[in-house]
Amino acid sequence: MRTVAVVGASLSGLYAARELRAQGFDGRLVIVGDEPHRPYDRPPLSKDFLTGRTGEEQLALTDSEETAALDAEWLLGVRARGLDARGRTVLLDDGRTVSADGVVVATGASARRPPVRDLAGLHTLRTLDDARALRVELTRGPRRVVVVGGGFIGAETASSCAALGHTVTVVEAAPLPLVPQLGADMAAVCAGLHRRAGTELVTGATVTALRGTGAVTAVSLSDGRTLPADVVVFGIGAAPNTAWLAGSPLVLNDGVLCDDGCVTPLAQVVAVGDVARVGGTRAEHWTSATGQPRVAVTNLLAGRTVRSAGEEPYFWSDQYGARIQFSGRRLHGDSVRITEGGIADGAPGPDGFLARYERDGRTTAVLAVDRPRAFTRARRELAREAGLVRSAQS
Repeated sequence: MRTVAVVGASLSGLYAARELRAQGFDGRLVIVGDEPHRPYDRPPLSKDFLTGRTGEEQLALTDSEETAALDAEWLLGVRARGLDARGRTVLLDDGRTVSADGVVVATGASARRPPVRDLAGLHTLRTLDDARALRVELTRGPRRVVVVGGGFIGAETASSCAALGHTVTVVEAAPLPLVPQLGADMAAVCAGLHRRAGTELVTGATVTALRGTGAVTAVSLSDGRTLPADVVVFGIGAAPNTAWLAGSPLVLNDGVLCDDGCVTPLAQVVAVGDVARVGGTRAEHWTSATGQPRVAVTNLLAGRTVRSAGEEPYFWSDQYGARIQFSGRRLHGDSVRITEGGIADGAPGPDGFLARYERDGRTTAVLAVDRPRAFTRARRELAREAGLVRSAQS
């Protein structure tokens, strides 16, 4: 290969560029990004950056020395608008084209936002610019904040707003937040973190209308309630950025469909990170964005799938001073038991806890709140056991 284009100056895009150089690619490397910023770390946006404990300079994922070593052409602030039928030319919004022998699709995902009136005080939190705007809003004195969506981004944003002294309400459409990830029992325990911190959690309700002229003043809910609001943050998930690939030979279905090695139907095109549906699963987690590029680049340079991405899923979340960590593949019907620590008043106890999900006598996943060492040990055991199972099946 003489030229590789990485479309997406994201975490996964940067890791793909690093892997290309680390695995011996010494040709032309072009990195395209729709934001004007060099790659930055997104997890702190809803946490330390929002509360002011972390500055923009600390979000940077590269420095001048590494940038020089990558020897890449950076095309920032421009969107990709198409991929030709052979998958060898990337079309850009400004009319330019990038011809390449290999393409890494790393365009990530965008925050979902309901079709509502454009009022001042409405926010999403996905990009640095989003976080900048919300942080400015939160420094204008006490605010009544309504966070729509109780998932990880919503919970972390609510936690940060509460830490800043604002009055916070979280609205979740499901009976409990995080049930798909944690199961009902453990979701109920983690939901107790909101209550313990003084955040109101409203479940089983959706937003039906926003009130205000020019700026939001209240949120109407499906259960008949009206919540006063100066700031509304939508944390209702993210949609993979695949629109630019419409009409290409790639298969799109909640992401770019790939095999277990991140390879698309075009062998010279691979996909990684939030935009990639690898082996039937799209995982919006930091570990997927950093782990998949190594496998994807190996296969891209080989011209075929020679390696699979088989790591156990892992994610973490910081909420109200508590660190939540999860690893494994929990399925509906798995039993769960706490093996260390405990629960106090429906929330994690003062020393946290470690819980194991089990099926047919085997651990399938582990969850910890404020038990990092115990979690690390359990995660290693889980990875070893999963590896033995895969070996027995092959």
